Amino acid sequence: MTEPASLPVVHTVADLRAVVRDWKRQGLTVGMVPTMGALHEGHLTLVREAGRRADRVVASNFVNPTQFAANEDLGRYPRRQEEDARLLAGAGCHLMFAPTPEEMYPQGFATSVAVAGPALGLEGDFRPQMFGGVALVVTKLFNQVQPDVAVFGEKDYQQLMVIRRFVRDLDLPVEIIGAPTQRDETGLALSSRNDYLSDAELAVARRLNVILAEAAAGAAAGRPLPGVERDAYSAILKAGFERIDYVAVRHAEDLSPFRDGVVDAPARILAAAWLGKTRLIDNRAV
Repeated sequence: MTEPASLPVVHTVADLRAVVRDWKRQGLTVGMVPTMGALHEGHLTLVREAGRRADRVVASNFVNPTQFAANEDLGRYPRRQEEDARLLAGAGCHLMFAPTPEEMYPQGFATSVAVAGPALGLEGDFRPQMFGGVALVVTKLFNQVQPDVAVFGEKDYQQLMVIRRFVRDLDLPVEIIGAPTQRDETGLALSSRNDYLSDAELAVARRLNVILAEAAAGAAAGRPLPGVERDAYSAILKAGFERIDYVAVRHAEDLSPFRDGVVDAPARILAAAWLGKTRLIDNRAV
């Protein structure tokens, strides 16, 4: 066990379980925040929320290879564990779990988790490997930590819905909390991938949340959804994004489409768009 920045850090499942087992012997509740590191204020908000709901908080720091396709940014995804440990300590975290890929997926590993329902469409169309990889690693983390509560950000809204679905389906004894998207002073959703953007690209990126907010207002006012989505698509391209994977208004609960083309229940508008080699996602409540 190492302790950079005064925060205990464990690297093996055995060491992790030993710490958590001791907490539970004391009658303490455990919260968890799964992360891929490269932490920012959005992650720290999740840690503080977990701390309000549990006596002890574990944050994982693991860039999960099973959710990246071969052409994606696994190799260049930011990694800065010492800085992450310092930030977690300041946010009230009690333990960081930072396993290696070999610890999580040892030689001969041969198990997968298949998900459907809210995993279909949107991200599922453009990153078909992603949610199976997320479901696998989160299921493993829940088995390893056995938390009472886990907190995820609404910025990755579809991921949050997928996790809630498989936790219910598999009867996993953990409460899933969704925390609001954290944004900078311009409204840009905080993301580790924002580090990839140049100053000029950041100026374009900051238009995305504005366009989605305007589209959400139109959908809430009863505008037909094909027109809302089409206008938002055009506005995102006009703002300077180079290409768009999707812009869609969906049911907030399960991400299914609205059959009659107008919003008649709680909804979300979700989008994914590209600036150079950087893919940004965001969503807004309708």
